[in-house]
Amino acid sequence: MDDLFDSLITTALTPEGAAAGPVLRTSRLLLRPLAADDAPVFHRLINDWEICRKLPDAPFPYPASLAGDWIAAAGVDRAAGKAEQFAVVDAATGTLIGCAGLRLSKDKKSADLGYWLGRAYWRQGFGLETALRLTSWAFAALSVLKITATVAADNEGSVAVLSRVGFAPAGKGNQEFQCRPGIKLPVQHFVLTRESQATAAPATPSVLLVVACALIDAEGRILLARRPEGKKLAGLWEFPGGKLNPGETPEAALVRELHEELGIEVAQKHLAPFVFASHAYDTFHLLMPLFLCRKWTGKPKPREGQALAWVAPDRLVEYPMPPADRPLIPMLRDFL
Repeated sequence: MDDLFDSLITTALTPEGAAAGPVLRTSRLLLRPLAADDAPVFHRLINDWEICRKLPDAPFPYPASLAGDWIAAAGVDRAAGKAEQFAVVDAATGTLIGCAGLRLSKDKKSADLGYWLGRAYWRQGFGLETALRLTSWAFAALSVLKITATVAADNEGSVAVLSRVGFAPAGKGNQEFQCRPGIKLPVQHFVLTRESQATAAPATPSVLLVVACALIDAEGRILLARRPEGKKLAGLWEFPGGKLNPGETPEAALVRELHEELGIEVAQKHLAPFVFASHAYDTFHLLMPLFLCRKWTGKPKPREGQALAWVAPDRLVEYPMPPADRPLIPMLRDFL
């Protein structure tokens, strides 16, 4: 009954100035009607080449005035029954993180899905959470029989999200993008029907187990490694470690990884389990136990092209980290 209940919620969770419309809930997000007051944050988030180049109707640079005009048009389209556009909001903080919506066909039997998120909110599972909620609501509350989506051919993240929601490939084509006028770029088409959505098994993300270590020197500093160019999340800082090989214990894997990455020798008895991270990415769920270590042999050296930094606990927040690592910072800071 969540879908029907959500479709009746309007003003209680909607800011003043927003068009009337449903408010949809997920475990971490609210999808609510856009309000005029959203325009400054909307513009700040979308005025990003990496976002605009993936949206057919988004120019770049994105004019500030266009943000307000687009929000106003979204309210008009909702009132006319042409579209259902939503602000994607962090439920815990009320922060606008993106936008998602459905543009309805004239006969209301099909809809086209579109969404975007600010770059700071990528690779955290928000895209999947948004798409699942919006498509589920659409089939429950609207008369649509199918939902289509078109994405830039190189938008691997959205392709993965649509596949996990249950969309099937429906062909390829070329389309003009406002940010690159006069050029038709390759796109992929997808479709999700009411029948396939009803019968599809829920997408269960695979669990990836990795292990990490906070090496602590005599001054109480922690060693961070910066992911090198060519790797996913390149440029972000993280705790040394890596994936487990088949049959390895976390401690054995960490001893191996620290030797491979840093050239140091660590005894398993000197690894103390501390906390763990559990984080949902778009295509997998990461489980990462973090160990503490104060004793090792050798001087840590970058053996895989990574940069290294010894960082005081109260300065860890200054180093951009993957979303799975960030929640560990206050626990380390308070402990040390």
